[in-house]
Amino acid sequence: MIASLVPEAAGAELYADVPESTMHPAEAALVITAGTQRRREFATARQCARMALDALGAPAVAVLPDTDGAPVWPDGVVGSLTHCPGYRAAAVGRSETLRGLGIDAEPHVPLPRAVDDLVLRAEEQARLRPLSAAHPDVHWDRLVFSAKEAVYKAWFPVTRRWLGFEDVSITVGPDGRFEADLDPSQQPVGRTVPGRWLVGRGFVLAAAWIAQPSASVGSR
Repeated sequence: MIASLVPEAAGAELYADVPESTMHPAEAALVITAGTQRRREFATARQCARMALDALGAPAVAVLPDTDGAPVWPDGVVGSLTHCPGYRAAAVGRSETLRGLGIDAEPHVPLPRAVDDLVLRAEEQARLRPLSAAHPDVHWDRLVFSAKEAVYKAWFPVTRRWLGFEDVSITVGPDGRFEADLDPSQQPVGRTVPGRWLVGRGFVLAAAWIAQPSASVGSR
């Protein structure tokens, strides 16, 4: 599913965890003291990363976090990882086309009521009401949450700055696209970040990207 969301990129996903032995020794060393579930999700996300890198024609190397926790990709590659219960995925693209790339997966269930006001701005809540009425099968609040997570993952490696839920206003359409309007102070990636979403197999998936200035991305 994830590969269909990300233009100019390659994606891979798994719905069951792989053996921990698939990890590169440097990856395994990072989670040697972690719990079983953490080691399994770490291993499977990295397996997805290598599958995506191979599909892109890039070296299938160890994918280690930097000092801020963001994954480090081979030279010339940008990418993102995501995991939630029952789903792991990775997406990668060429840095000559993309400055930043972010993906997020969430269970397709409503956000807890107490979380809505923390995640959704007032204008977002207003925009979601007609969507919810017209398409009640989609949990739009969870979708906006996932879109904001994807935007942050695309944005942070470019800027190395924090981006809060309140700094992003998502306009989402029923056509599988969304646009993130950033607070004017959140530069230098431009005022808007485009993205795509889908719902399937009990998950909501979102992808966002920041194109290189000379590249035309996401028009198809």
